[in-house]
Amino acid sequence: MKLIWIAVLILIATFALAQTPSESFPPVATMKQLMVDLIHPASNDILLVVYRGGPKDEKEWAAVRRGAVTLAESGNLLMTRGRARDQGAWMRDAKMLVDAGTAAYKAAQAKDTKALAAVAESLDASCTACHKQYRPDVFPREGGSK
Repeated sequence: MKLIWIAVLILIATFALAQTPSESFPPVATMKQLMVDLIHPASNDILLVVYRGGPKDEKEWAAVRRGAVTLAESGNLLMTRGRARDQGAWMRDAKMLVDAGTAAYKAAQAKDTKALAAVAESLDASCTACHKQYRPDVFPREGGSK
């Protein structure tokens, strides 16, 4: 019986170690590339569809789903070691992006035009909050000028 417990513990330890990456994965894209090539187009695709009254057919719903997943997972990427600028505002703003992308995805899955429209404000807020803090050239701090 003792031998069985030892075997079980070894299996559990092996499984746990297999789940923990031993080294980090180097980024493929820069922050600018993530913004320009993933996040900005995905958010624009969703907002454009919303401002036009919502998706009209399955092709547009599929585009919203893709954009929503892209935003949610991009927010997760922004929180990874090597990308996160700090553990405060950066993480909060990236989480807002994850939440907006997740909400948009759920709305698209349900083909709920009203829920999708409601996401537009939180999506815009997530981008604006981050850019005000980390892109002062785009959003000058209060009292500043362009």
